Amino acid sequence: MTRADGYLLDNQQTEAGRRFEALATLFDPTTFRHMERFGVGSGWRCWEVGAGGTSVVSWLAKKVGPTGKVVATDIDTSWAASVARSPVEVRVHDVGAEEPPGEGFDLVHARLVLVHVPDRERALQSMIKALRPGGRLLVEDADPALQSLLCPEEYGPEQQLANRLRQGFRKLLADRGADLAYGRKLPRLLRDAGLRGVEADAYFPVTSPACEALESATVRQIRDQLVTAGLATQDEIDQHLANVAAGSMDLATAPMISAWGRKN
Repeated sequence: MTRADGYLLDNQQTEAGRRFEALATLFDPTTFRHMERFGVGSGWRCWEVGAGGTSVVSWLAKKVGPTGKVVATDIDTSWAASVARSPVEVRVHDVGAEEPPGEGFDLVHARLVLVHVPDRERALQSMIKALRPGGRLLVEDADPALQSLLCPEEYGPEQQLANRLRQGFRKLLADRGADLAYGRKLPRLLRDAGLRGVEADAYFPVTSPACEALESATVRQIRDQLVTAGLATQDEIDQHLANVAAGSMDLATAPMISAWGRKN
């Protein structure tokens, strides 16, 4: 993806760092559990696709050690600059439009990336091509269509407003080409691509301080687009942010589906 495609959640925006922190708190334990199961360790060669934040890259770097390698790529690597030292190599790269940054990887991982990539099929093929025989692919993506509510229990005006703004957010994503039902497709897509031993699971946070932090940062990041598209007013957004800050609502995220398989 290029910036011309109008990526809604640009890494250059101030709130991006807060989003990365919240996403790491919510989803790192799931990601690391899967990677531990694969046996990631000393000497492994890993490609982290769409490495906007640094938590997964840093974890992998510790696991692979000085004899391993972690290639971290994104269309905007500004947030990854702080970890650009051995064994980490940071590259500007568009997974949906360019050849992979090498081959023979033991692990290729993408989290909350492909749902936003216009040419998801090419991106997935590129990631598989980069694996060595027996290498592991782990793709984790949201499926907002499985659970479309920010507040699963809509019992008052605060929850109704929250859910309406979330619907607006998802409309903006869909208008930019995001596939809001992509997560559920991953097991089939990995099997169809020839991977073996395909499995998948899902993680669905229902309420936590990290959910509140993520929602606040996301709404601040997209507020101008919501207003411009006529999906919310500035007053409604201010009220919603105040409601979130009050900490009295149970805020959920879309389920994140993790799917993994092994290259022949």
